[in-house]
Amino acid sequence: MLVGAGVETRVLRLDRGDDFPAPDGLGGLVIMGGAMGVHDGDEFPWLETERRWIAEAVRSDVPVLGVCLGAQQLAAALGASVTTGPAPEIGVGEVELTAEGRADPVLGPEGERLRVIHWHGDTFEIPAGAVHLASGDRYSNQAFRHGPLVYGLQFHIEVDDAMAEAWAPELPPGVSLGAEERRVVEAVGRRVLRRFVDMALRA
Repeated sequence: MLVGAGVETRVLRLDRGDDFPAPDGLGGLVIMGGAMGVHDGDEFPWLETERRWIAEAVRSDVPVLGVCLGAQQLAAALGASVTTGPAPEIGVGEVELTAEGRADPVLGPEGERLRVIHWHGDTFEIPAGAVHLASGDRYSNQAFRHGPLVYGLQFHIEVDDAMAEAWAPELPPGVSLGAEERRVVEAVGRRVLRRFVDMALRA
């Protein structure tokens, strides 16, 4: 999507020692997930450095989108707590938009509910000054916006065929990402991400 929009992209693998570029020279950040958690800094020391980098990006008015662990890292960078929930939430599901979420320019056009894919066991508090955008039956904090262009999404909406195939062997027994449901999520995701990218490009 970013390439199709003519946006130059760079993938950083912090787990492989990639350097952090100066945030004020970036057009935006997309922070993705991983099997580790926010509090696994002893094993993954780059997590703390990433949080400081995210906080600096927010202070520099860089558009930021955090997904799953990326949303938890974003919440922590903004001073909110991240904790382990009662049980993992994994598989295709739904979130319900709050009143603020239904009015949000990125999520709101999808209506009252979004089909999404969950894969998390931790959860975040909504950061001070942020807007609560979406909730779920098992985890109430599913999305937030801080300012006009900083978004945290606990759920996944970016899963395409290739990613679903790569994830399949790692899913718990009895959990699958049905092709038809998964493609509904992907269609939602493309629309949501397109709106975020368009807003970021206009910023």
